[in-house]
Amino acid sequence: MTGLLPEPGLTGLFIGTIPPGLYRLPPAETASRVMSLAAEADWRAAELPLAGVTDKAGFLDRCATALDFPHWFGHNWDALADCLMDLSWWRDEAKVRGYVLLADGWETFRTAAPKDARTAEAILDEAVDYWLESEAPLAVLLH
Repeated sequence: MTGLLPEPGLTGLFIGTIPPGLYRLPPAETASRVMSLAAEADWRAAELPLAGVTDKAGFLDRCATALDFPHWFGHNWDALADCLMDLSWWRDEAKVRGYVLLADGWETFRTAAPKDARTAEAILDEAVDYWLESEAPLAVLLH
C-alpha cells in the first residue's frame, strides 16, 4: 500500500530530502499548491483529474486527455505503462529537475473501481521505480 507523503512533505520531495515515489498526498494539500511548488522547484507537473471516473476505460481515457498522451496510446494497461516509461510526450526543451503527476480524486476512483485502481497504482509505482535513478525522476501523488 502506498504511504502518506512523509514530512517535510512537498517541500522535501521537491528539494530532494524525500525520495521520489508513489505517495498519498495529505488531504489538506491542494492541487494548486502542488503545481505552484513544483514550478518553483523546476519540476514539471501534470494533473490527472479523476472526478467522475469509475472504471478502467474512464481512467485510461482521462489519462489520454488530461496528460495529452501521444497518438499511439492504445487505451490499455500496457500502453499506459509504455507512456509512463517513455516520457518523451511530456518532455520539452527546458531542463527540469523532475516530473510529478498528481492524480486528483484518486480515492473516489479507488472506491468505484478497486481492482482497476490497484492495477493503475501498480503501473504508476513501476514507472516511479523506472525513473528513480534518472537525472529527472518521476513522483506520483495520489490525492
